[in-house]
Amino acid sequence: MADKVGEMPWIKPPTILVVEDVPLMRDLLARILRSEGFEACGAEDVGEALEQCAAAPPELVLTDIVLPDRSGYELCAELKGKPETSDIPIIFLSALDDSGSRIAGFEAGGVDYITKPFLAREVLARVRVHLRLRRASELLLAEQRARIEELRQAQQSILVTPGDFPQGSFAVCYRPLEAVGGDFYDVLPLAAGAIGYFVADVSGHGVAASFLTPAMKALLRQYSGPVFAIEDTMRQINSAMHATLSDGHYITACYARLSPDRRRVAVVSAGHLPPVFVSDGEAKPAALASDPLGVFGSVVLHKQELEVRRGDRFYLYTDGLVEDGAMPGGGRTSGLERLRAACGRRHGLDLESAVSAIVADVKPEGSGDDLLLLGVEVRS
Repeated sequence: MADKVGEMPWIKPPTILVVEDVPLMRDLLARILRSEGFEACGAEDVGEALEQCAAAPPELVLTDIVLPDRSGYELCAELKGKPETSDIPIIFLSALDDSGSRIAGFEAGGVDYITKPFLAREVLARVRVHLRLRRASELLLAEQRARIEELRQAQQSILVTPGDFPQGSFAVCYRPLEAVGGDFYDVLPLAAGAIGYFVADVSGHGVAASFLTPAMKALLRQYSGPVFAIEDTMRQINSAMHATLSDGHYITACYARLSPDRRRVAVVSAGHLPPVFVSDGEAKPAALASDPLGVFGSVVLHKQELEVRRGDRFYLYTDGLVEDGAMPGGGRTSGLERLRAACGRRHGLDLESAVSAIVADVKPEGSGDDLLLLGVEVRS
């Protein structure tokens, strides 16, 4: 903010790189640009231009087509092929005025084409147009990033952490593919000291899928009171999602309830992958089959109850942990076997370390989907 009337904050002028092998022409263009307040630098060939762009990317490039080492088309293609320079607008300025040369310039990635001899006012007008377009695009992108960051923070804020609910005796690894994801989990206290563990996967990912996570959290907590068995909770969520989801979209989910005496776990799956139970280092997946949520008005669900004891663990997860799109059938079978083996092998670690190690064993960094693993230990 200026302290005195008439003072303006310093605004750095845009830098324009002029790539021209004729010194007189290069200097003329630089003088025209500087006379209007732009910063101008020059290069006589493609190699020099690439070096300057790598050292300090300009806001815009004006380039001839016929250059001593390579063509302006090749310069354009190289700049467009690098993430750090791909958004620099490139204007061709050439004596070649045939339609083929113009088309080649646009196909290479140029945003405009000016023929020689040129008018200084035309060059300045086109430079200004493309700089304004670039800045408008950058502002729009910044706004979009800010909104996605707000969504990411909002989504993260509704995900309970082990520190929020230590009685839940859980650890979690959640890696969304994008800033916001379609995987969701919740851990919640139930009546009489029971604890609920819920994991869900919305078909698709990104912003659209993330909008459903607060809705699922609200529905889960609304329908998890003492008058609802866990299968009733899933049916109520299904009814709400069936009325909400568009055709072709669905939710898979797994809901486990640990009894107040910590001796039984009841599990209901809705089209979801089977949880893995570990006792004395032996890992076994539960056998559950049922419909996903949101597809049908009424849903077929199956519940399984398992005996557990102190020190036992169970793991709920989403398909991003075990599937690999590059493998036949998504690699689900081999992924499930890797998960089962890792859960057994890492049973001697503390729960948080075990969850991290299992994810590293089954799916290292760089996987192509949202990824979620929720581990629970029976501690009393």
